[in-house]
Amino acid sequence: MATVNFGPQSHPATAIPPESLSALTNKPASTEAAEAPNGRGLHRIQTVRMQQGVSLRTVARNTGLDTRTLRDQEDERTDIRLSDLYRWQEVLDVPVSELLVETDSPLSTPVLERARLVRIMKTAAAMREQASTVGMRRMADTLIQQLTEIMPELKDVSAWHTYGQRRSLDEFGRIVERRVSDDVLNSRHDE
Repeated sequence: MATVNFGPQSHPATAIPPESLSALTNKPASTEAAEAPNGRGLHRIQTVRMQQGVSLRTVARNTGLDTRTLRDQEDERTDIRLSDLYRWQEVLDVPVSELLVETDSPLSTPVLERARLVRIMKTAAAMREQASTVGMRRMADTLIQQLTEIMPELKDVSAWHTYGQRRSLDEFGRIVERRVSDDVLNSRHDE
């Protein structure tokens, strides 16, 4: 029978569940492989650690955990506790969201919706500019009005550029930014 020391007196432990014991020993409750419902891993700890260029020994030194435990935790199939995730976040100096599995969408939902609305507004403004009839122009104006009701910031969005990117008279073209060898100019002149 195991005893747990709670102070000056020792009391026999009836049955300590593994979850409670792991909280006392700083070891994960379960190192069994698991998978997220979508079939992907549960986290990106190993990927982020490698991107940050942090060795397991450095993580072990900063967390006080042994490298075997850390190796188990960074396996993307390991279901780790939030406290362990926050510990990794602190050591790797990244937001917690970086340690979680990314969604298929490169942008968050609100940002993605804003980007889509901006593209629709650019298309509506281009339709208004190129409308050949009064009816087409009226329809484009109605669409622009409805879009600005949804998102007032869209009122300043311009149409798609018809011929490349427009620039002001103060801006130079790309040719000014590029270096051209004198040999190229001389070889064309000699021909």
